[in-house]
Amino acid sequence: MGGVNRLRGAGVGSNAALANRIRTVKTIILNIVSCRPWRAGAFLSWLALGLASLVLGCSSPIVYKVKDLSPYRDVRLREGDSIKIAFPGLPALDGVQQVRRDGKVTINLGGEALAMGKTPAELEKDILDRVGAQLAVKQVIVTITASVYPVFVTGAVLRPGKITAERPLSALEAVMEAGGFDFAKANLKSVMILRQVEGTVTNYSLNFRDILKGPRSEPFYLKPADVVYVPEKFSWF
Repeated sequence: MGGVNRLRGAGVGSNAALANRIRTVKTIILNIVSCRPWRAGAFLSWLALGLASLVLGCSSPIVYKVKDLSPYRDVRLREGDSIKIAFPGLPALDGVQQVRRDGKVTINLGGEALAMGKTPAELEKDILDRVGAQLAVKQVIVTITASVYPVFVTGAVLRPGKITAERPLSALEAVMEAGGFDFAKANLKSVMILRQVEGTVTNYSLNFRDILKGPRSEPFYLKPADVVYVPEKFSWF
């Protein structure tokens, strides 16, 4: 997908290599300061930023490819979600229902299945395990038809805050729901998506400058509780 990177946790190479890079930066800065004393204060204040960039620069972002662009396929079901349970070999049993407060759904062939907390694929397997013996075609398809979930947009947008999504929502659509970019401040090249998965926060970097100018790009769909952060442009002053 154009314009999308997944960032790894910053790592540092050998201590010797890092020390050499830091010494190089110090030497350059001291030489500039000695030539232009009136800029000394500014350059010294930038030193911390330069050293931090060195540390973070030791780890390059890796390209992230979305294998399955279906926005709901790997989202875990929640109370109130509407799902369609289809039986390709017996379409008369197809039906749409809502995940109940107890987290369960009713199977048309009989019985119930716990849906809440499972992905559609996991629920498919569970239902097939329960009623597969009654099916001529051993296949069940679960599709989310409606889901209400929160996402958050912050940073250089006109109306930051919580957005309640009632349909598949892409990162760009979420920004538009938040009033759009504050183009006077927004850094479109490094929009971040923060996503928590099993206790770990993963950051995705989207280059909206390329996405908005490019002829086409695949949408980056958000998941429940994702945070879209639009940073401000860096300024020396």
